[in-house]
Amino acid sequence: MLSSGFNGGIDTVISVDEVARQARALARGVPLEQLDALAGPEPTLQIDDLCAGYGQMEILHSFNLRVGRGQCLCLIGPNGAGKSTVLHSIFGFTTIYSGSILTNPGNGNGRADVTHLSPNEKLRSAGIAYILQDKSVFPNMTVEENLWMGAFLMQHPTEAKLAAERVFDHYPRLAARRKHPAKVLSGGERRLLEISRALVMDPKVLLVDEPSIGLEPRFIDMVFEILGDLQHKEGKTIVIVEQNAKKGLEFADIGYVVVSGELAIAGKAQELLADPDVGRLFLGG
Repeated sequence: MLSSGFNGGIDTVISVDEVARQARALARGVPLEQLDALAGPEPTLQIDDLCAGYGQMEILHSFNLRVGRGQCLCLIGPNGAGKSTVLHSIFGFTTIYSGSILTNPGNGNGRADVTHLSPNEKLRSAGIAYILQDKSVFPNMTVEENLWMGAFLMQHPTEAKLAAERVFDHYPRLAARRKHPAKVLSGGERRLLEISRALVMDPKVLLVDEPSIGLEPRFIDMVFEILGDLQHKEGKTIVIVEQNAKKGLEFADIGYVVVSGELAIAGKAQELLADPDVGRLFLGG
């Protein structure tokens, strides 16, 4: 049993299955034209009719997605709806049964099909980085060594060190801890390190799984401020899955409601925040 809102409210307690049932009843049928309008004419990331899962278990069913350069898309929905599976599929962690994943590198060469590339290939050639949920740092390595691990695809150690220095120049808070083992960092500093490690390869697309999980409110604000700078100042395209649906939608440009592995509702994030049905099921209102 859980709250109908995923932002910590306890006004109404209903089961996950009941939330999913009610959400399915709200599914509005999202045409591609609507997704195209939300993302703009040349999406940086595009998914068409994707069926994907783990082994023989299909989780995503004919799933579509569009997000433009410098936009943030937030995926919300019931627990077990397939939100993280969307990120896993984009990055190459799932079995793809059918459908396609396309990227637009923005270099005039048109869209590239990255559906079946490995995670390493997606990071190196397509500029897609995946920021795991909390606890993905190497606790006994120093902050500096953790950043070097983010550059494991670079050909020469000197490249990794230069990339780490660029991160330290950008985030003095990490630079001050560069020789400290990662295990001594605060929760917010660990999350900053996880994000920074993904930035070492200078990706174009960031897939961020539960950026606020396990963090105190002051650190949550810091993490979203960092993501906001990456989006608005550096033009990164961001796709996030966020347990705090209200916080995620307040940050994002576009919102998708995912239910039972399908896209149920899509719209501008502010419109979803104002939608009474979305609010009742996912925002605690």
